Amino acid sequence: MNAINILLLGSGGREHAFARVLNQSPLCNQLFIAPGNPGTALEGINVEVDWQDTEALARFAAESEISLVVVGPEDPLVHGLRDVCAAHPGLNHLAFIGPGASGARLEGSKDFSKEFMGRHGIPTAAHQTFTPESVDAGCAFLATLSPPYVLKADGLAAGKGVLILSSLEEAQTELRAMLLEAKFGEASAKVVVEEFLDGIEFSVFALTDGEHYVLLPEAKDYKRIGEGDTGLNTGGMGAVSPVPFCTPEIMEEVRSRIVEPTVNGLRAEGIPYVGFLFFGLIRCADAVKVIEYNCRMGDPETEAVLPRLNEDLVALLMDAANHRLTNRKAEVSPGAQCVVVSVAGGYPEAYGKGDPISGLNDLDPNDPTVVFHAGTKKSGDGTGVVTNGGRVLAVSSKGKNASEALAATYEALSKIHYPGQYYRRDIGNDLVS
Repeated sequence: MNAINILLLGSGGREHAFARVLNQSPLCNQLFIAPGNPGTALEGINVEVDWQDTEALARFAAESEISLVVVGPEDPLVHGLRDVCAAHPGLNHLAFIGPGASGARLEGSKDFSKEFMGRHGIPTAAHQTFTPESVDAGCAFLATLSPPYVLKADGLAAGKGVLILSSLEEAQTELRAMLLEAKFGEASAKVVVEEFLDGIEFSVFALTDGEHYVLLPEAKDYKRIGEGDTGLNTGGMGAVSPVPFCTPEIMEEVRSRIVEPTVNGLRAEGIPYVGFLFFGLIRCADAVKVIEYNCRMGDPETEAVLPRLNEDLVALLMDAANHRLTNRKAEVSPGAQCVVVSVAGGYPEAYGKGDPISGLNDLDPNDPTVVFHAGTKKSGDGTGVVTNGGRVLAVSSKGKNASEALAATYEALSKIHYPGQYYRRDIGNDLVS
């Protein structure tokens, strides 16, 4: 296979991690990232190409001789970018990593994903879905459950559409706000109410060509803003890979009862799916169950998972795009990779932007650490980097074990500063204590 030109869509820490690994492949001739960030600019060329402008995308693909498109975030997938490209004569020849709109419904609609799991016997929480017309029935259903109560907006809500509430009265009030007051906009036109699952969460990732699949390293992420897993949910405050409690027996349970039935179920329902499958899982007393699907890699888990691959990622992606994953297995490096996310003050609620970041150039290049840019941009004069999002940086280190990797991550974080900076100092403690 000759080296190819690649277009990567996205601008966060996940995309910086993809850019770094793709750029390391001898099969990558030139990498373009749209729109990218200051970190991805170190690995390829950032370009201002709007994925929603199909003609502009086709022109760029032709001019830059693109062969492979890799989609990082969920929005383009849920809104059918793959389908648009497949129908366009200037784009339909491209290898494309990411499902069409029908497959992306696994993430784009909580109701669809729950019904899909039910049809294929995939273990998940008991649930019911409600609309504005059935809000009273929803409140009555909540009264049949034991606290805490879980409410999930059906559609995409930028990671904010899941509420876990301890009070029945509060849960009923929030259900009415979601359905009758559009608390999460169109995303909460339907709301899934489900039983709370008690256990330990972890994430498993697969790359599938629609028939076969390759399992990637698992990870455990940390969603709550506060130490000790307290406070509001976030997009992710850190991640650790591998996960010590994911024994071969547990991973076989995940493979046989969750991953395989999902891939087979998609095929049985005539839903073509080429791309990543993210399984948000929880290990309960009786079984491993699915909390949610995502139709792309997670963030910040990607910053822990991809550095552990002992694979040419471009070759792996092209095998998926060309339906060649039969008998493929991903080789994984030993040791551990740990990520801690540094966020803006106030996140996940209101936060400022434009604060200068110092210390990025003070890190020892020989350290086993990479600083992935998530919410950053170049300063106005182009000489530095400033904050431009809630999750600002994802600092990722490799070590012989999680303790060593976390020590390196926190040492690097101690050298990086910006006003209002915050990060959890207990990431991974539950796995290494």
